Amino acid sequence: MKILDRYIAKNFLIGYAIAFCVLIGLRVVIDLFIGLDEFVENLDTEGVVNVLKYVGIYYAMQLSLYFKDFASMITVVAAAFSLGRFIRNNELIAIMASGISLKRVAVPILFLSIFFAGLLVIDQEVIIPRISHRLVQSKDDIPGQEQYDVWMIPDGNGSLFYSSAFDVNSASLKSPCIITREQISPRLWKVTGRISADKAVYNYDTMQWDLINGRLVLPNNMEGFQPLPSYKSPNLEPINIPVMAKAEHTSMLSFKQLNALTMQNPRDVAQLYSQKNFRITEPIINFITLMVSLPVLICRDPRSMKSAVLVSFSITSACLLMTFGCKMLSTEELFFSRLIPEFWAWLPVFIFLPIAFIELDAMKT
Repeated sequence: MKILDRYIAKNFLIGYAIAFCVLIGLRVVIDLFIGLDEFVENLDTEGVVNVLKYVGIYYAMQLSLYFKDFASMITVVAAAFSLGRFIRNNELIAIMASGISLKRVAVPILFLSIFFAGLLVIDQEVIIPRISHRLVQSKDDIPGQEQYDVWMIPDGNGSLFYSSAFDVNSASLKSPCIITREQISPRLWKVTGRISADKAVYNYDTMQWDLINGRLVLPNNMEGFQPLPSYKSPNLEPINIPVMAKAEHTSMLSFKQLNALTMQNPRDVAQLYSQKNFRITEPIINFITLMVSLPVLICRDPRSMKSAVLVSFSITSACLLMTFGCKMLSTEELFFSRLIPEFWAWLPVFIFLPIAFIELDAMKT
């Protein structure tokens, strides 16, 4: 790596660290200020030390979600910070005087942004799914004592789980009812039986649910039942139930988990298809937001820096707002009375990627 590349990369990394601490820290402070009363609800029973420990663990886990939400904005702010220093010190003029195109300045920043986009993919596909059961906890939950309602959650067999309460500490389901099904066609299922029990406890050694007083009732024998000591349920482990129980948190599942859930004929197929497609396009959109803003930020005149930053953030905000709007519209029947989540997921890419190339081509170097 050349000296110029190392110098640009160093300044960008410094700006990225500052932007990360400022934006994420501001997000944590605002959330803590709003939800402080929920944390102190358990102050009398848990004590000050345990509550402070839980607050620290809670926000340490939430950092993975905050990074996912602010990844694109952090990159743009870091680029603005580092390029602002170059312009203020007239370093871009010196680079041009040496015969180097200003497009060369953007290369290290773009390569580092690809690296951070890879970190975003790792965060979404590896880190968040593994700690998703901790991310769905409420601020007033006592660690290890959380309970969730389980309402028709599908497993890898296509069976549907129902329970009045899932206890996290004991990894058990209270009075579970399991509807076993057989897939006849991609959109049609046939009920093959019903399993009920007084309690179901997950056995980590055998990777199955041990049923207490388990009973299997078949459709052709509704009056009788067969004893059933256990039930093996692929893809439905205690770590996944808190996320699956709260349908609004399916965005915390990995792409593999979303794909498996889509094949099980869930209630909201459109939402899952939307999340699958946005899971692919979000890193691309984050990279495009930087490509759109960089040509505007690389200006030679320090007097135009303020207007350049304003234009850059306006374009970036337009891209992010459009992405947010597309997420809202991806599950609506707007065209031809049909759902097309793939179209809405890729629409920001089709619109802003050409704009980015046009700006790079028109950039004065």
